[in-house]
Amino acid sequence: MPSVLPDGEPMPEDGALPPDALRGAGERPLGFYLHVPYCATRCGYCDFNTYTATELRGSGGALASRDNYAATLVEEVRLARKVLGDDPRPVRTVFVGGGTPTLLPAADLVRMLGAVREEFGLADDCEVTTEANPESVDPEYLSELREGGFNRVSFGMQSARRHVLQILDRTHTPGRPEACVAEARAAGFDHVNLDLIYGTPGESDADWQASLDAAIGAGPDHVSAYALIVEEGTQLARRIRRGEVPMTDDDVHADRYLMTETALSEAGFSWYEVSNWATSDAGRCLHNELYWRGADWWGAGPGAHSHVGGVRWWNVKHPGAYAQALGDGRSPGAGREVLSAEDRRVERILLELRLVEGCELSLLKPAGRAAAEQAVRDGLLEDGPYTQGRAVLTLRGRLLADAVVRDLVD
Repeated sequence: MPSVLPDGEPMPEDGALPPDALRGAGERPLGFYLHVPYCATRCGYCDFNTYTATELRGSGGALASRDNYAATLVEEVRLARKVLGDDPRPVRTVFVGGGTPTLLPAADLVRMLGAVREEFGLADDCEVTTEANPESVDPEYLSELREGGFNRVSFGMQSARRHVLQILDRTHTPGRPEACVAEARAAGFDHVNLDLIYGTPGESDADWQASLDAAIGAGPDHVSAYALIVEEGTQLARRIRRGEVPMTDDDVHADRYLMTETALSEAGFSWYEVSNWATSDAGRCLHNELYWRGADWWGAGPGAHSHVGGVRWWNVKHPGAYAQALGDGRSPGAGREVLSAEDRRVERILLELRLVEGCELSLLKPAGRAAAEQAVRDGLLEDGPYTQGRAVLTLRGRLLADAVVRDLVD
C-alpha cells in the first residue's frame, strides 16, 4: 500500500456512496482488505504506509497504539455495514496485510476477521489470508490463526541469501521462511505463499537461483516474485544516491524474471499473473484477482484503499488520525473519486492484460487494436488467443508488459 495518497474529492463524513455504486453489486464478488500498519523495523526499500514504535512515539499517543488497534478496525467494519446497507453479498475474500499483521496477537487478527463474519457473513469457500513476517510467528501462533478461520498465509521471504537480506534491511534469518511453510502446513494451512524480490543491488544470478531453489524446496503452492523498485524517499534510494550501493538494472531484472519462469515452471508452477505463480487454480490468490478484475473490496485501516461499483476512496494515513475519526463517529476516508466509463475501460486493460487469460480485444479502441496487431507480429501477444478475441501476453510480452499496456490503452 503506497504511502502517498492521491488527490480526490472530499469524502462524506458518514462515508455514504453515490446511489449508483451498488447497482448490479450482486454480480460482483466482495472482498475485505484489513491493513495493519505496524512494523518492528522499517525495511530500506519499503514505501508502504507503515510505522515503527519509534515513529509513533509522541505522534498520536494512545490513539496510534497497536494495543487497541483491533477494536478500532472493527469499528470501520461496522461502518462498512452501515454504508453498504442491505447489500446481501457474503464476503468472498479477506486479506490482512501490512506492515506486519502478525505483530498483533493472533487473537486480534481473529477478532478482526470475526467482525467481518458477524457483519457480512463469509462465503462457504471464503479465502482468508494474512501476511506474516517469518520471525513474528511460531507453530502456536499459526495454529491459533487456523483455528480462528484463516486458511491461507503469505510469508515475506524476499531472498535466501543473508547479504541480500541485509541490503533490504530484512531482519529474518535465512532458512526461517522455509521452516514457516512447514509449520503452516502442520497447523492445517492448505495454501501458503512465499514472496520473493529479485534485482537487489549486490545480488548475483547464483544468489537468485539459490532463493528460487529454497522457495521451491519449501513446498508452498504459490510464489510471488517482484522486481525491486527503488522508491523515492526510502533508505535504499538514499544509499543509491550516495553511491553506497549500485542502482538496479532493467536488463538484470529481465534475466532474473526468465530464471524465475524456468525454475517455477519446471517445479510444477504456472503463471497466472505477471508476478505470480501457483501449482493449481486453487492455489491462486483470489483476493488479488478481485483487484485485477475490478471487483468490489472494502479496505479498512490507515491509508487503505477501497473500490465499490466504480467509486474508489482512501483513508487517512496516520493511525492516530484514523482512530480519531472513527472515535468521533466519522468515516476515516480522506478522499474519493468516481471513475468514468473511460477510466474503467483503461483500468481493465491495465490490470487484465497482466493475467494469463489476458483482456478482451473489445476493450480496445482502433489505435489500441492496431497496436495489438503489431504486438502479435512482434511476438509480444499470443497469436492464437488474439484470433479468439483476446490479448494475451507471451513470455517476451511479460518482460515488456508496461510498454505493451501503454500502446493498447490508446
